[in-house]
Amino acid sequence: MVRYYLSIFPTEGLIASQLSPEDFGAYMATGTRKGAYEGIMFIEVEGGFGSFFDWEYARTRCVPHPDGEPKHSVYLGVYRVLEHIPLENLKELYLTTRDGRTLKLEQAPYRPGAPRSYYLYQELCPITPLVVSSLPPRDFAAKISDGSSKIYVPTIAFADIKTIDFDHPEETGNIGAIYDRNIEHLEDCIRTVVENKEKPTKTIERSHIGSFSYQIINTGVYVGNKDGIVFYPMKSMDELRRHHYDWAKSALII
Repeated sequence: MVRYYLSIFPTEGLIASQLSPEDFGAYMATGTRKGAYEGIMFIEVEGGFGSFFDWEYARTRCVPHPDGEPKHSVYLGVYRVLEHIPLENLKELYLTTRDGRTLKLEQAPYRPGAPRSYYLYQELCPITPLVVSSLPPRDFAAKISDGSSKIYVPTIAFADIKTIDFDHPEETGNIGAIYDRNIEHLEDCIRTVVENKEKPTKTIERSHIGSFSYQIINTGVYVGNKDGIVFYPMKSMDELRRHHYDWAKSALII
């Protein structure tokens, strides 16, 4: 059986594989390279659509090795991949830690939730700035992909991330080192989008992906464009403690 995985972090790519999602995540995170460990976020894709990707190439190359071992990976693309995958072909999202443990996030209906004065988004694919916006996720995805601005992408994957309690930072919780530096700049960016309705989004850092970790994901991960959005809600701390303790410990969440 050939499966198709869309990598959205740390690099973009569409990969055919005979591995299950859990085995694929472990292989991509640790592989056979000694000392080379990195997490990966990927989405299983229902393949066979359109003509941008060479599905026949995948079927002929993604076959077992002579000894029967399944084929680990066959790359179908590493550039402008996300924009050519219809949202309806996206399946479950998987978060793999550096030591190869994988957590599955399933889709859920998108609901805006209670209004906030601002949101922090880590853009993941195909661009990677850290931004602050007054727009909720659906509106943010639509705005950045509708072509009305010179700065736009056809489709974007991003995470809604936790924000610091500026008045009581010690009560913010475990969010790693993302706010350890340049806190005044962050406050200035937030103030800009809150006070200036004509500038709903402002870049905090042009490339912040090196500081991104699963522990700072807030409501979840989104993939969207001007036509729609797919939402993968992050599991609650209680769910992680009860059912995914080893993954959460590996992800430095608990």
